[in-house]
Amino acid sequence: MRGGVLLSLVLAAGPALAQTAPYTGQQEREVTSFSAEDLEQLRAGAGWGLAKPAELNGWPGPRHVLDLADELGLSEAQQDEVQAVYDAMRAQAVEQGQALIAAEAALDAAFASGEIDEDSLVELLGAAERARAELRQTHLSAHLALGPVLTRHQKMTYNSLRGYGDSHGHAGHTGH
Repeated sequence: MRGGVLLSLVLAAGPALAQTAPYTGQQEREVTSFSAEDLEQLRAGAGWGLAKPAELNGWPGPRHVLDLADELGLSEAQQDEVQAVYDAMRAQAVEQGQALIAAEAALDAAFASGEIDEDSLVELLGAAERARAELRQTHLSAHLALGPVLTRHQKMTYNSLRGYGDSHGHAGHTGH
């Protein structure tokens, strides 16, 4: 009977213990700050959600514009220009994504080795945040670059196709 009570207590405590250790298993990540999906996105130069202020306020992104080229009725010249913006953005984003991964890995390594103090923490965090800011600027700048390339109608169609509609009363009316 006593063993049954102990087993019941352990089983009942399981969910509570899991709630107090939400990062369990994440210590095995390649870089603790990033999931495998995050690393894949960063290495591929993908958006990683960094351009939401542009995307959700009527400034289309080049990858999605290319994916919707037919639905948007892009001219050949527009398609070429969007492709050029995308190619430049992606090349830069891949490089910057690697820099962000390296900066976060350096922060991990410093904590793992125990060779960290307040000064080195500030330096490592600064490097990581600069890398993230540069990557974010690259993605947001690509959205900005498409402002004059697309017509107002194409922007409105893009927002509709992406499911944004006109919930703010201005989606698709900016960026020109």
